[in-house]
Amino acid sequence: MVKFKTSKKNTALSTRAIAAQVILQVLDQGKSLSALIPEVQNQVKSQDLSLLQEICFGICRVLPRLEHIIKQLVDKPLKGKTRIVHCLLLVGLYQLLYTRIPAHAAVDEVVNATTSLKSDSFRGLINGVLRRFLREQDTILANVDKHWQTLHPDWFVNRLKKVYPNWREIIEANNQKPPMWLRVNQQKNSLETYRSLLQAQGVESEVADSSCALRLLQPLGVAQLPYFDQGAVTVQDLNAQWSALLLEPQNGELILDACAAPGGKTTHILENAPQAQVVALDVEPNRLKRVYENLTRMQQKAQVICGDATQPEQWLSQISDSAVQFDRILLDAPCSATGVIRRHPDIKWLRQDADIPQLVQLQSQILQALWALLKPSGTLLYATCSVLPEENALQIEQFLQNNTDAKLEPLPFDLPDSAIGVQFLPKENGGDGFYYAKLKKLF
Repeated sequence: MVKFKTSKKNTALSTRAIAAQVILQVLDQGKSLSALIPEVQNQVKSQDLSLLQEICFGICRVLPRLEHIIKQLVDKPLKGKTRIVHCLLLVGLYQLLYTRIPAHAAVDEVVNATTSLKSDSFRGLINGVLRRFLREQDTILANVDKHWQTLHPDWFVNRLKKVYPNWREIIEANNQKPPMWLRVNQQKNSLETYRSLLQAQGVESEVADSSCALRLLQPLGVAQLPYFDQGAVTVQDLNAQWSALLLEPQNGELILDACAAPGGKTTHILENAPQAQVVALDVEPNRLKRVYENLTRMQQKAQVICGDATQPEQWLSQISDSAVQFDRILLDAPCSATGVIRRHPDIKWLRQDADIPQLVQLQSQILQALWALLKPSGTLLYATCSVLPEENALQIEQFLQNNTDAKLEPLPFDLPDSAIGVQFLPKENGGDGFYYAKLKKLF
């Protein structure tokens, strides 16, 4: 990552340069925004961070449309070392189309960003392309937008078409900015009490069909949420909140939260069963830092272990009584994350069709490995943030065929008798795409 010097004079300029650098790493190096933004956020002023995020996430959300526009305006593709110039054009076009930044300022700031990126020789090209777009905007957009654009990779659209008659609705929901959902800590406040606290600060919210979920009508920073630092509330998607509710943890039980980072599900389990012994497991040390942070903020305790869920023998001895099997296991399995695209739009350009079979195999390995750690009559809740059947219902169907000691448990939803688990799809002002299947170990 290139670090840019900033000053009072050129902070805005540097924000555009950093945005272009971030987008370059997403598109050409396969890095995620969730990893890149924390790396660079200290290089911009705090008041510019929201702009950086808006530009980077926004470009990933509408990338094909911006790419079509560039093809109309640039004769030869910008490749190799000039790819950063291509990314600056993406930054400029996004600002002109999707932000309220005055056009002249948007153009000037992107043109001036070439200095930080040692691309001064392209100042004229960037200036000319963006100003031509402004002059010919109606004609260019009429040509670019004459056919409906999914703004998704073809492989994913084709998979949706094979499974969902309403695939266009899923695509449209993915293309929206995500709603902001809160999970109210029932140990501290009732839903209505916390909603009143929000209203007292002029923050409006809506109640969902859940005991602890509120949707903010306008997203805001966590620092503005009443008693956030004291653990009164957590930012968590509506459908993600079902994980702890469907697991039904009980006080005194030994519970494993597998693939636990960043810890939202771990803390929810402890909100519902404060006296449970919870083990939070994840394979990535850096992500476990977030688990510790969330436990500290929520004033909760859990045993946090860094380990591979496919290799329990490598970490099981760290538990106080490693011979004891778990009463309940929550497996939030590694997946394609195709249900949370609106929240992480870079997934569309990071994930490939060939990844799906590999993920399915990994999920199967984890599921089988953890099943051996579950006591008889114990419960395992399998969860993903995917909308692809191969990772969800088909995965569980195969597991049930291979394990005669596994029984599919009913879920509290209106589902067909033939349903294997429940598949939530992303909905505007609703929850993200999630899947759940509840399994009981018979013997």
